[in-house]
Amino acid sequence: MAERLFDEKTLRKLDSLMLMAHKVRAGAIKGERRSSRRGTSIEFADYRNYVRGDDLRRIDWNIFARLDRPFIKLLEDEEDLAVYLLLDASGSMDWPRGGERDRNKFLYARRVLAGLAYVALGGGDRVTVHALRQDAPARWGPLRGRGQTLSLLTWLESLSAGGAVDLNAALRDMALRAPRAGLVVLLSDLLAPAGFQDGLRALQGRGHEVAVIQVLSPDEVAPEISGDLKLIDIETGAPQDVTIDPAIRALYLQRFEVWQGEIAATCVRRGVHFAPVETSTPWEQLILSELRRRGVVH
Repeated sequence: MAERLFDEKTLRKLDSLMLMAHKVRAGAIKGERRSSRRGTSIEFADYRNYVRGDDLRRIDWNIFARLDRPFIKLLEDEEDLAVYLLLDASGSMDWPRGGERDRNKFLYARRVLAGLAYVALGGGDRVTVHALRQDAPARWGPLRGRGQTLSLLTWLESLSAGGAVDLNAALRDMALRAPRAGLVVLLSDLLAPAGFQDGLRALQGRGHEVAVIQVLSPDEVAPEISGDLKLIDIETGAPQDVTIDPAIRALYLQRFEVWQGEIAATCVRRGVHFAPVETSTPWEQLILSELRRRGVVH
């Protein structure tokens, strides 16, 4: 996965980014990307990329002389941003299968998550990743430092999607367990019968800033199927006999548009960053263009 994910050209582009939090109301970051109080411990912890506004006195000039790039030294008391990356690992994310594997939602979501984690780790943020599963949720972290990237990629590679996930319950549980407020990024197709709105409210109630990346495959947005079919629910296995004709397809597209509009309206109303994406879109384009435009990365 690492070789397919991080080609050198994309890596250089990700190196210049940082995750942003504008509304975190608790914890180390209060409305700013970094607090004005800097680390006071004399014990070195890690490096992160220099960004405009950093104290020039904290640049490691020896590293700059060797690499011709400025890096900031992080100390043990450095105030970092808590970043929580939540991956929907329900059965509906494992689609499509077979010959269209490159457009598989779960693979795509893991690539986006890995890219965001790489940015956050490089920025000195404290990163925790949760895979939301029907059985016991899986967790990686909290860790920080670019040196943790390989460990994360190995962990992501081991994950699989399956079963049903109650997103509201999973997000409420996350809100209760997170030790401090930070930036929460949810990657999901949002195909949850009970919805996800209550979970968003729980996260925001604990002071988190929230971004939702909705990952859908092209055949979910504009299906090409027709005729008499037996559809099988990928999460429950329940069958459904249907006849797809032009009228039914038009009704599907209409209801899909309404559903998307309701999600977008909910996110706007609650101040949640919302980025819908189809898996035909290059994952790095989502990060470098859409998420930058929406203020999630800078």
